[in-house]
Amino acid sequence: MPGQRRYGMDHEHYDWSPISTRGILRWPNDSRVALCVIVSLDKMEWIPPEGSYQAGNLAGGSAVRPFPDYTRMSHREYGHRVGIFRVLDVLEKHGITPTVAMDALTAQNYPYLVQHCLDRGCEIIGHGISVSRMITSNMSEDDEKGYISQSIAALKQATGAAPRGWMGPEYGESYRTPQLLAEAGIKYVCDWANDEQPYPMKSPTGEITALPVMWELDDVGAMANRKVTVHRYCDLLKESFDRLYQDGAVNGRLLGLSLHPWLTGQPFRIGYLDDALGYMTGHSQVWPASGEAIIDWFRQNPPAAKD
Repeated sequence: MPGQRRYGMDHEHYDWSPISTRGILRWPNDSRVALCVIVSLDKMEWIPPEGSYQAGNLAGGSAVRPFPDYTRMSHREYGHRVGIFRVLDVLEKHGITPTVAMDALTAQNYPYLVQHCLDRGCEIIGHGISVSRMITSNMSEDDEKGYISQSIAALKQATGAAPRGWMGPEYGESYRTPQLLAEAGIKYVCDWANDEQPYPMKSPTGEITALPVMWELDDVGAMANRKVTVHRYCDLLKESFDRLYQDGAVNGRLLGLSLHPWLTGQPFRIGYLDDALGYMTGHSQVWPASGEAIIDWFRQNPPAAKD
């Protein structure tokens, strides 16, 4: 779907919609902010298959090293072995239902983690095959369909149910990904960082909705890539929430927060996450919810027209 020069959007994925002209979105119990925390469990492969694409700036370790890059691989595996349990404990403490983005290799090779997430009431959504195999437009349509199908099948086999949501590894998509996700039965996608409310996307087959995340608050984007200190990151979370809470008094807002246990689950960072989430959930008009719950509410209670 190549870009087109025209009025409005230059693609067919969704309509142009400035938030100042929209109807009023109300969350349950008249909450001002819906808080969705997405926790990524993504597997880094030692030797990705030939022809696969891994982001050149993939975080982990101190720098990219020659194979085998033990530092980066083991740094990231820390999330599966230690960090995930700290992060889930903090979310449970503050009454937040986690949305766990789990890739196929994690689902297949870490059955204990799958069961642990299910036992704690997490929603598990699709997250591709591995962080070493990112979706790009270099894939053929058939290859991308097979990739999506393999990811969904792995989660269905591991959890007993097909995922309703999707977050691509490293936010990776091709120009046709939303439509292929909808065709495969996915109901919402978290790769688009362009809004503070969910919005419908276009698809000739199936129904799909964008659940936007705040990319600049993604822990990897902030602390690993932009080198924001953990002290400042905690402040960014609180300051962002404050503004969303203020604006949400007029029209409901969404704070989609993407976290990675190998990074935020470190012992010197977890307390700052605890502090920030405690601050958010300490407000009376905040709705901590899974991605599935947020999208279901949005679809069943669309924004009301302004008076």
